Amino acid sequence: MKDYSFHVNDEKGEVSALLQSTGEPAKARLVFGHGAGANMRHSHMQNLADALATHNIETLRYQFPYMESGGGRTDNLPNCMATIEGALGLSANLNSDIPTLLAGHSFGGRMSSHFAAEYPDDPGVAGLIYFSFPLHPSGKPDIKRANHLPDIQVPQLFLSGDRDKLAELEFLTPVIERLDLASLHLIETADHSFKILKRTRESSEDIYAEAARIASDFVDKLVSAT
Repeated sequence: MKDYSFHVNDEKGEVSALLQSTGEPAKARLVFGHGAGANMRHSHMQNLADALATHNIETLRYQFPYMESGGGRTDNLPNCMATIEGALGLSANLNSDIPTLLAGHSFGGRMSSHFAAEYPDDPGVAGLIYFSFPLHPSGKPDIKRANHLPDIQVPQLFLSGDRDKLAELEFLTPVIERLDLASLHLIETADHSFKILKRTRESSEDIYAEAARIASDFVDKLVSAT
């Protein structure tokens, strides 16, 4: 792994980034944003990056400015957009020859979706992968956070636990069904943080291995279509 940094804007300054390569030429790179309450080095992010690397997918994790400063209230949308733009710029400077996707856990995924909706013609974004898209606050089911998703013009993959309280299936499923180029993979017994119920989960596959396998299949189809 290699540490980097990039400039967000004059207000927020520099933030950190972490490139995890695969040991061989990667088939794709995920520019990967963290969740609202944990930074890019959290074990959940690391487990996802490790699993993706086994499928020859490298990750460029990055910090949002509020997390770089120690946490607290999340950044506003313009500063999040500037952060993602900076992360994509860093990725292009490192290597622009492989397909690049935006990805994120929870908050990082939702902000990535806003970026893709705001810049639908950005050639640097081949697709999006959401690890637990936060459709609504816990206990307050709604679909307002999905209003911008139809503006996204690239393939989208939603990896969501069937116990995710921030994405109740009766709301999430119809939202995705109405989207062009979008697919949903449900992870059995997983919650928003990918914690599972070991006694009732029928699959013996490690949850991170499952998520990475589905993400890899999505990338393969995306690459073969281009």
